[in-house]
Amino acid sequence: MPTEAQTNEQTAPGRGSRRTIIGTVSSDKMDKTVVVTVIRRVRDRRFHKFVTRRVKYKAHDENNAAKPGDVVEIIEARPMSRTKRWRILRTLSHNAELPTTAAEPGTEQE
Repeated sequence: MPTEAQTNEQTAPGRGSRRTIIGTVSSDKMDKTVVVTVIRRVRDRRFHKFVTRRVKYKAHDENNAAKPGDVVEIIEARPMSRTKRWRILRTLSHNAELPTTAAEPGTEQE
């Protein structure tokens, strides 16, 4: 049996259903806000080829925990500013940092 907090988070009775979207964090330069890029592949109505559609959403990140490259799930929320209407629900995977052992340009290693 789910607790009352889990029930409100998932169904939110009286508010209708809330959309959830999975996307990649593309920017975290703002305070408590991240830009999440969602890429969808849709079929063109006329030519029947697949076209890539890209949409950017601004989402609320209370703890400034999300970093660029993280895959996150965002959920609809009340308007928090002129453009921010989403918040981060959870982080699905973190960006794997690549080691920076590459040689600098112009120097040769032997």
